[in-house]
Amino acid sequence: MFLKKQIIALVSMKAMVVICIALCACTPRSLREAQEVVAQADSLWHEGKIYGVDGGDSATLAHAYEAFRHFPLSCGEGRGEVAYHYGKLLRAKDNPVEAMQVFIDATHSRTKDYHILGRIYSNMGSICHLAGEFPLSYEMYEKSAKMFLRDKDTLSYYYLLNDMAFELAEQGKKKETETLIDSITLHCTNQGVKVKTLETKALLYQSLKCHDSVITTIDSLQSIGYNDVIELTMKARAFHNLNWPDSALYYANRVVQHSPTDACAIAAYYILSHSKDTINKDSVLILTSARADAQRAWAYSQSKLAQAVQLLEQDLNRKPDFRWLYAILATLLIIGTSTGIYAYRKYNKRELLSQQVNDLLNKSDAEIQRHEQIIQEHEEYNNSLAIQIEKYCTILSQAEDFPNNIYWKDFDAMSKLINDNFGMLVTKLQSIYHLSEREIRLCILVMMCDPSGTELANLLYYGKGIRTFKNRVAHKLGTNSTELHVFLIKLTANIYSE
Repeated sequence: MFLKKQIIALVSMKAMVVICIALCACTPRSLREAQEVVAQADSLWHEGKIYGVDGGDSATLAHAYEAFRHFPLSCGEGRGEVAYHYGKLLRAKDNPVEAMQVFIDATHSRTKDYHILGRIYSNMGSICHLAGEFPLSYEMYEKSAKMFLRDKDTLSYYYLLNDMAFELAEQGKKKETETLIDSITLHCTNQGVKVKTLETKALLYQSLKCHDSVITTIDSLQSIGYNDVIELTMKARAFHNLNWPDSALYYANRVVQHSPTDACAIAAYYILSHSKDTINKDSVLILTSARADAQRAWAYSQSKLAQAVQLLEQDLNRKPDFRWLYAILATLLIIGTSTGIYAYRKYNKRELLSQQVNDLLNKSDAEIQRHEQIIQEHEEYNNSLAIQIEKYCTILSQAEDFPNNIYWKDFDAMSKLINDNFGMLVTKLQSIYHLSEREIRLCILVMMCDPSGTELANLLYYGKGIRTFKNRVAHKLGTNSTELHVFLIKLTANIYSE
């Protein structure tokens, strides 16, 4: 048996090696070129640039991504990195659908580069945020935070915690947002992270329509030189809602000058076009037209973002594809079966018989254990029943009217009561042991309370020979006078019937 297992294990191992070698038949040159592209993309990324936009060729990056995507795991160690760079390039070229697909593929690459995975999930969260899918964006940011934590990159982890809080703020979830922000400020001392938490607070106040708090928070940001277009837009909206047209116009103009995103542009143009006291009709027409253009562009981008989010939702809801695993298992099964048949034919009858004997021994052990368990359970039941009978006897014998309460003077009535309540004891004594009426009465008294010789003599109207009489009855039952009480209790409980 041991030899059989060795043969099967050896052949299976060889089969796995052959399969791995076949899967790893990648071209050394193409792999080396793809790795060089990843190294260049990393270098540009550390400079704050994007490969294919600020340097390098986008087609080369696409070719490297495809090459890595078709490499097996052992050959494609940079698959996660190239997917990240290629996905960033596609986002920069306003192609969120393909970018999302690339990021999704990267999450299935089984890479252990948690830093890259953190950035990939962060990008997926950003796409969801732009599409207005804030709960899904929160989920992706949460995954990203976990990756950075596994990578021990605490700074990125806290940035992602703030991104999660930002999505909660978008939904107006005050308590959850403040809890996350408090956790960040308590454990993180980085100034950049704290600045981002102020931005999140401003957004929360905007969602809660606390316009004064929005302005105060953004003033704090601007006092340290932070003038992001999103904050300018929030401030313009706050002044507009507070009916401070001059300040609203000022910040709306600054938003437009900063070449904002379409969503910010729409908000800024709305404020500018609705401040009729400070601009003429021609300006209103121009602003309204510009706002319409921004809305069309925004709607077009939203449709693509919605498609990207749909891809992510389909991936999250899809069932895992194990076809590759089934193929490997089928191959191993065929090889293993063939080897097993070959090995089986080499075994002699002695080994087969030995296996059968072992099986029988195992079954025998199991049956013995089961039998012992049944016996133990039966003994526990009998002991419990004997205790109950003992208690019932005590109750009857300690009653004031004992033995009249068991119809002592009427043997037939007493026999019926004892038979009904004490396991047909009278019938057993008559049919099995052939005792007389007086002998049965003695047994009933001994079972009930095991009285002294004098008490027995008085109840049975027997003389000094009561002890001899008791010994003779006990002998008939196969016991002695000392153990007679216990014997009768057990006989009543059917612990033994003879």
